[in-house]
Amino acid sequence: MYDHSFVLRNYTDNHFKGKIRIEIVQTEQYLKAGKIASEVREMVRIKDWIGKTVFEICEEVEGEIIKRGAKCAFPVNASINEIAAHYTAEPNDPITIKDTDLVKIDLGVQIDGYIADTAVTVCYDAQFDGLVKAAEEALANAMSIIKTGVKASDVGRTIETTIKKMGFKPIANLSGHSLDQYTIHAGKSIPNIWSIGGFTLSENTAYACEPFVTTEQGGGFIRNGQIKNIFALNSRKKTKNEEADRLLDFIWENCNMLPFALRWITKEWEEKQARELLEFLIKKKSIQAYPILIEINKQRVAQAEHTFIPNENGVTVTTKAE
Repeated sequence: MYDHSFVLRNYTDNHFKGKIRIEIVQTEQYLKAGKIASEVREMVRIKDWIGKTVFEICEEVEGEIIKRGAKCAFPVNASINEIAAHYTAEPNDPITIKDTDLVKIDLGVQIDGYIADTAVTVCYDAQFDGLVKAAEEALANAMSIIKTGVKASDVGRTIETTIKKMGFKPIANLSGHSLDQYTIHAGKSIPNIWSIGGFTLSENTAYACEPFVTTEQGGGFIRNGQIKNIFALNSRKKTKNEEADRLLDFIWENCNMLPFALRWITKEWEEKQARELLEFLIKKKSIQAYPILIEINKQRVAQAEHTFIPNENGVTVTTKAE
């Protein structure tokens, strides 16, 4: 008699082995990306950026990622003072870092689309050291409770409690997020405050945790600003504009669905034409633009961030410094 159970066992075993192999490859890529991200972040942390332009910072940090054999998962963010996130340099951006500035440098590394997302706040003014420390401690305390099955809401509670005990406010409407291949925000949010409901952390899934902290005078929320200089592909549908379609192909080949900056396009197109093509594609809804995020009371904001993968016994922090 033909042994159907053997066929089923064989299929199940092979399927199971295949799944394990995929998970191992994913983890290896996440770890490689995380190692590079942590090296670059620690370089950023100790370097004196005073007098440097944000263009020089973004180009140098992105260059360090590429030099280590990886790609940027998104344009380096250099968000100053009350700008919480999403500011990257314009081509030849003249904004210069002063010794009174609080600069959040958020960087992403990808290997085959597997992402490490991490950030550090660089501070040269001692009066804001406590703000930076609150973000770092909130992140460390969050990492200390993580394992498979922990609720995201409890991570948020830990972050909020830590920040408030230190006399500061969390930014309530900013959060961490799940990650997937070529996807920065993969649908799940890791809150920075306690919230009802939510989900539990899954094994072999990558997440980014990123506490944002502001002063007691801050509103504890962010709003969208006018500036939009980070973009991402929405659709590859042809527009019947030959040059715009060529740009869509260029973005897909170089970034997939990950965010990009105008700076990256001006290596192939003149700046004026690149801006016109982007505007055309935004109107066609082929590309989306991300606004900068500003603290509602224009108070300073600090940020710290790690990428992590939960397991039964705890957590693998892929961007942990060695």
